[in-house]
Amino acid sequence: MNEQNKVPKRIARTVLNSLKGGVVPRIGLPYVTVGRKSEIEALLHDVDIISEGGASFRFIVGRYGSGKSFLIQTIRNYVMDKGFIVADADLSPERRLQGTRGQGLATYRELIGNLATKTRPEGGALTLILDRWISSVQAQAAQETGLQPGDPALSAAVDRKIVALTSQISELVHGFEFATLLSKYYHAYIEQDDETRMKVIRWFRGEYALKREAKEALGVNIIITDDDWYDYLKLFAVFFRLAGYAGMMIMIDELVNIYKIPNSITRQYNYEKMLTMYNDTLQGKAKYLGIIMGATPQAVEDRRRGVYGYEALRSRLAEGKFSRPGARDMLAPVIRLEPLTAAEMLVLCDKLAAMHAGLYGYSQSVTDEDLAEFIKIEFSRVGADSNITPREVIRDFIEVLDLMYQHPEMKLADLLASDEFTYTKSEAVSDDAATAFAEFTL
Repeated sequence: MNEQNKVPKRIARTVLNSLKGGVVPRIGLPYVTVGRKSEIEALLHDVDIISEGGASFRFIVGRYGSGKSFLIQTIRNYVMDKGFIVADADLSPERRLQGTRGQGLATYRELIGNLATKTRPEGGALTLILDRWISSVQAQAAQETGLQPGDPALSAAVDRKIVALTSQISELVHGFEFATLLSKYYHAYIEQDDETRMKVIRWFRGEYALKREAKEALGVNIIITDDDWYDYLKLFAVFFRLAGYAGMMIMIDELVNIYKIPNSITRQYNYEKMLTMYNDTLQGKAKYLGIIMGATPQAVEDRRRGVYGYEALRSRLAEGKFSRPGARDMLAPVIRLEPLTAAEMLVLCDKLAAMHAGLYGYSQSVTDEDLAEFIKIEFSRVGADSNITPREVIRDFIEVLDLMYQHPEMKLADLLASDEFTYTKSEAVSDDAATAFAEFTL
């Protein structure tokens, strides 16, 4: 409890406001993380494989509000602490894996724009990474040669190291152009040519629409397109490793937006791109790269429109005969989130109550008995054992805390017993009875 009271107010405010709004905060997750031990351990096992030169691909599957995004953000924060570069994006109607109007490239731009490191966790770290890479190469060259900065011989030694590093990338698909642009960026950095540096950054961000523009600006007759953007992420993963990072983790959430695409051919193209990414990581064609995708059960399992509607993916991802609720295979490509238990939700609400009291500077009035009663009422709903989600419980509880803070005369027991208390409606389960069954009797 004392530990919770030490949560900085800036973090506490962000966490509580985000959770009340039904979204996952970017900061402060360690203060409110409960459960998910086996899921986190499985994903951290992947982290070790990636840092040793391997690759991984995982789907995190759970209903709306079950904690998919929370788990993804928790892993994001952990791998950044481990020296990884992280890129995350949510899919939308404008951002897909493949599209006819640049939707795939839009996803790439979002990922590159959100590149984050431990020292730049909010994103936008590409320039920082490139500058840090050049500084480290210069420092290595100076240490190996014993020369001082400004010595022409040192510049020549750095040039040789840059060529040696970029040659390892130039062997890969599109690697020659990628290496050429890294070299251009290095020389622009040394010559303090900010205009050329920005042109190279624009190219890496996929902002050139025509090959002619890239040719005029940088002398390379190639641009990043909707068809090949994933190849460049593989290049970045290798480059980041050479630049001194442990690897690259890509996190793509809201896969349901592919499921929602009305055109079946467009959906198939997106699932083909997903299959390519999956095969690359498991067949060793990608290095130092991890991919995590978040989806709802329907978006994965629907045989008509979902991931399993694409037979090549279904045959690879379908759950085996022996997994069951409570005993899932966490080393399988698909991690299905089990509902948090009442005991875990009790611990979470206790953390939130302490954080709320610390933020607003009052003595915590919610007792252990109050918390137990709140959880008991929440979990006594019909079907709560399988359908209740952390999002619903958290939003109810923070609302109760806010009301008690604004009206000190209120007691939690009185609020829960009142006729005015209503649960947060689940977005995952329809509360409307189907008219066809309204009059059904035995």
